[in-house]
Parts: sequence; structure tokens; C-alpha cells
Amino acid sequence: MKEAHVLDQTFENTDFTQQPLEKGEYENCIFKNCNFEYANLSGFSFNDCEFIGCNMSMAKLLTTAFRDVVFKECKMFGLHFNDCNEFGMSFRFDGCSLNNSIFYKTTIKKTLFKNSKLIEVDFAECDLSNAIFSGCDLSGAIFENTNLEKADFRTSVNYSIEPSQNRLKKAKFSLSEVYGLLHKFDIEIDRNS
Repeated sequence: MKEAHVLDQTFENTDFTQQPLEKGEYENCIFKNCNFEYANLSGFSFNDCEFIGCNMSMAKLLTTAFRDVVFKECKMFGLHFNDCNEFGMSFRFDGCSLNNSIFYKTTIKKTLFKNSKLIEVDFAECDLSNAIFSGCDLSGAIFENTNLEKADFRTSVNYSIEPSQNRLKKAKFSLSEVYGLLHKFDIEIDRNS
């Protein structure tokens, strides 16, 4: 069966849990206020696409390709980005909730996470070099053997990063959140001075 090749289309207010999106390659498409919750997007390819205000929580992403994709104000709980096709994988997130999502062992250099909730996200063994975490909540996010070289955390909060278990060369942090690097030492830091 031939797969779809869809160019320059906009999909609005569509519930893809009721009527599944046709499997194939989507290029320069916009998905606005669509529901993909628990949808099977395995084997799909999204190139230069935008997802705006979509619910993508728990969607299946086996070999899904995301290349130059923008996610804006999307609900994206429990996604396994580690199952995606890693060739050319690149995306950015603005105002998204990615709680409990998994990026384990992915190479996502220069990724922008802006004003997003990244609560209990698994970034273990990722290459996040040059990534920007701007205005994000990283409560419970996992960083183990993660490459965070030149990553920027200056405007993000609630992260807990063990310096001896991660690569942090030239990474940027704000003084007010430096506790996130020292928590393991069980020392008291006066945040008022």
C-alpha cells in the first residue's frame, strides 16, 4: 500500500483518535488544536511541520521522523522520543508540557526548550550540547551521563544535575539556581545573600 505524501496542508481541530491520520510523509504542514492522544504515529515522517495547541500525550513514536519540527503549546506527556528515527532529528518546544517524556540516548544538540514543563523527563545519556532551556521547569528531570556542554540553563528552575556524572564544560547557570548542582552535598546555601 502506498503511503501518503502530504505537502503544505493545515489540519485544524481534528481528532485523530477518532479518524487516524493517514500514514506517510508530511512536509511543511500545520497541525492546530488536533488530538493525537494515544495515536500510533509509528513510521510517520514530519518535515518542517508545526504542531500548535495539540494533545500528543502517549502517542506511539516508533521510527517516527521529526525533522525541523516546532511544537508550540502542546501537551506531550509520556512520549518516547528515544523510539524515534534519529536521522536528522531536530525540533523545538515552546510552551509545551513534556512531563514524563523520554529522550534517553538521543542526540538533540542545539534543541530549544522554551517556557516548557519538563517534569521528570529522562535526559540520561543524551547529547544536549548547546541546548537552550529558557524559562523551563525541570523538577525531577534525569541527567545521567548527559552531554550538557555549552547548554544554557540560566532562566530555568528546579533542575538537579550531578556535575561528576555529566559533561558540563562551558554550560551556563544562574547563581540563584546553583543549588541544583550542589544538592548531593547536602549543604545549606543561604538564598537571601
